[in-house]
Amino acid sequence: MSASIPGNRELPESQYDLSTYWGRVRHTASITDPRTLLAGKGGLESAKSLIMAYKQGEIREMTPELWRAKKIVDSTIHPDTGEPVFLPFRMSCFALSNLVVTAGMLTPGLTNVGTVLWQVANQSLNVAINNANANKSTPLSYSKLAQSYLLAVGASCSVAVGLNSLVPRLKRVSPSTKLVLGRLVPFAAVASAGFLNVFLMRGEEMRVGIDVYPVLSTSDKEKLAAEGRAEGDVASLGKSRKAATLAVGETALSRVLNSSPIMVVPPLILVRLQRTQWLRNNPRLTLPVNLGLILGMSYIALPLALAAFPQRQRISAESLEEEFHGRGGEGGLVVFNRGI
Repeated sequence: MSASIPGNRELPESQYDLSTYWGRVRHTASITDPRTLLAGKGGLESAKSLIMAYKQGEIREMTPELWRAKKIVDSTIHPDTGEPVFLPFRMSCFALSNLVVTAGMLTPGLTNVGTVLWQVANQSLNVAINNANANKSTPLSYSKLAQSYLLAVGASCSVAVGLNSLVPRLKRVSPSTKLVLGRLVPFAAVASAGFLNVFLMRGEEMRVGIDVYPVLSTSDKEKLAAEGRAEGDVASLGKSRKAATLAVGETALSRVLNSSPIMVVPPLILVRLQRTQWLRNNPRLTLPVNLGLILGMSYIALPLALAAFPQRQRISAESLEEEFHGRGGEGGLVVFNRGI
């Protein structure tokens, strides 16, 4: 994010009011905009140079060009490492990266082997995305990463195969209801495993804690600027396990909020469309229609889900471990990076 770029003058956090849900939705829609993927290395370096010029006082006020530069940087750079997130795992690429895997899981009439293979592919992608966008103040070892991956894959495959076997055995259910329930099996597997995946991938954060920082007042920021320092130079108050648990829990819930409409709405709409004369006469259009429904719903659902909780979370220092009591910044608050 732009906070990782050198300079003692901070940019406004957003064009929108991040204290409100709709303000966060608009902000999230901006940083998940797939057009930022087209910036490339040259566009990123140009954006970083423009932001550095502002932070060093060479540019006096925010301009549309500077807001665009911030959008590119915020969608590309990890806030903890200051390094670009690998392109397929950025949130701006989330819908595109998930498109093929989601379409595969929602393919009608999958065998158990097909179900397992697509669930493995989905959880592999989830592990990569969760790891790339996690809070990096407490890195995960490769052994923990492998263990978390295997547990998540096992959970999703168990749920999917178990429900695939259960639905056909339901005796008091009409064939049309069985069809709908069969189409919803991937949702149950993805929602449960996706929730578990976040906790497994970020379990180390809850065991060790994540860095928390005091919320700075206007006078604090002015003092830092006068000393030639930036907000990013402020030392961590320490690692909090309670903050980590909150961050991981909110991220897991946002994953379920994101997957729910994507895994539920397209298959239900497709069931209705497959009963129409138009799609019966043009069965080869089933795949492109399915892909279009998934992609459209993905772009709608992603900002709505990610905006459920602020990425930079502020809470009272008194709600954390005793070592943080009385050490909060403005209003007794501390702030930490929730991850996305």
